[in-house]
Amino acid sequence: MKVAIYGGSFNPPHVGHVLAVAYALSVGEFDRVLVVPVYDHALDKSLLSFAHRLRLTELAMGWLPRVEVSRLEERLPSPSYTLNTLEYLKSEHPGWHFRLMIGADVLGEVGHWHAFEEVTRIAPLFVLGRGGFEAEAAKYGAPVGPTLPDISSTEIRRLLARRDGSARAALARILPSAVLACIEAESLYR
Repeated sequence: MKVAIYGGSFNPPHVGHVLAVAYALSVGEFDRVLVVPVYDHALDKSLLSFAHRLRLTELAMGWLPRVEVSRLEERLPSPSYTLNTLEYLKSEHPGWHFRLMIGADVLGEVGHWHAFEEVTRIAPLFVLGRGGFEAEAAKYGAPVGPTLPDISSTEIRRLLARRDGSARAALARILPSAVLACIEAESLYR
């Protein structure tokens, strides 16, 4: 089985994340995509609780066929290292062939990752394009998929903090409707 591992903060998950998963499935390289929200970010990023991000990610992507949103990292040692996640999955599913889905924008951070070379040995990169980051991807020799919309979770959090009509209209274009409804109903990101 060919499985794409798509890890991330998903703080919050947005339309760009959903499009990335749909792209990976539609090009036929994968039988399945495993979406793995980070439990305890190794780079000390401030995140909404894991339970909330997991729920939002399920709302964003759970309806896609052949996609599983995993809570695996909450059972692994902290902080959450991609290598630990991949080694666990490899031991549990020895017949699976992994690729690590990563946005070209994240490639600039891999120098800070724990054992990045070992990560790519277990799960070669499947790079998703992000405007302005093509040169980073070329350094790793990974073919790059199409450029996805330039949507930033940081900008989404700024819009959510504003809570005005124009911010709401912008959010409705970049957040899955179920995600936005849950954020509003539970007053998240205030």
